[in-house]
Amino acid sequence: MKTDQMHPGRRAMLRLTACLGAVSAVRFLDADPAQAPGRHPSGAPPAAGPQAGAPVRGSAYRLRPMTAYAPPRFRPARPPVRRRPFLRMAGIGRGMVLTFDDGPDPRYTPAILRTLRRYDVRAMFFVCGEMAVENRDLLREMAEDGHVVGNHTWSHPLVPRLSPAGVRAELGRTSDVVERTVGQAPAWYRAPYGAWNRWSFEIGAELGMEPLGWTVDTLDWREPGTTAIVRRVRAGAGPGVVVLSHDAGGDRRQSVEALRTYLPELLDAGYRITVPSTAPRG
Repeated sequence: MKTDQMHPGRRAMLRLTACLGAVSAVRFLDADPAQAPGRHPSGAPPAAGPQAGAPVRGSAYRLRPMTAYAPPRFRPARPPVRRRPFLRMAGIGRGMVLTFDDGPDPRYTPAILRTLRRYDVRAMFFVCGEMAVENRDLLREMAEDGHVVGNHTWSHPLVPRLSPAGVRAELGRTSDVVERTVGQAPAWYRAPYGAWNRWSFEIGAELGMEPLGWTVDTLDWREPGTTAIVRRVRAGAGPGVVVLSHDAGGDRRQSVEALRTYLPELLDAGYRITVPSTAPRG
């Protein structure tokens, strides 16, 4: 008998072994809870999104790029859904966080960026999509300088007056512009006027973002004068404090001038002006 010929009994045994192996594999997949229709491994209902059969427009921000149809057990876990925003940063020692809302605005944002660059510090910019899409060069400059670009909705609406679909559009479109421009979607968002609601927390989490409020409001949007803005920052300075200012939405020359005064003072007082490296988990 030639060496490449096989005894009929042995061939039958190999076919039986292959069939048994296939049956075992099918049983293994069936036992995987990630494959059970409408069921998540944790027992919770499946998350909304493309995998749930919801219609998705081509212009809509992709909630889970490249993983929309993967089994749930292999999808990245979304951040916990908060019930209130972070108001200060813990665990950063004598660090303080400076934040600027409503931009970018070519009249004021470049001057703020120059001041931050002069003192080699980083800040957070919560941008509105309708401003960002017209000033992508400023978004790139922010990212190149190491600043954190956050989401401040598209058109600065009062969020509690929006439907869930409206909240998703406002946040999603802005995240899309930021990601397409700087290569990374925002990890933080802030509700206009500090007006949060359940939908903003849940949809923000679905988009991979954490909510950040503030500790010190400079009230610079009222244009109270440079001295008044500086005084509020001095009075509220402290470890973990988050300072709210604006680089758009009105005449922000006072905000620009105030930063030039209080930033070196904070540094001389031993404060470290910093940004969160990543959004907290848990």
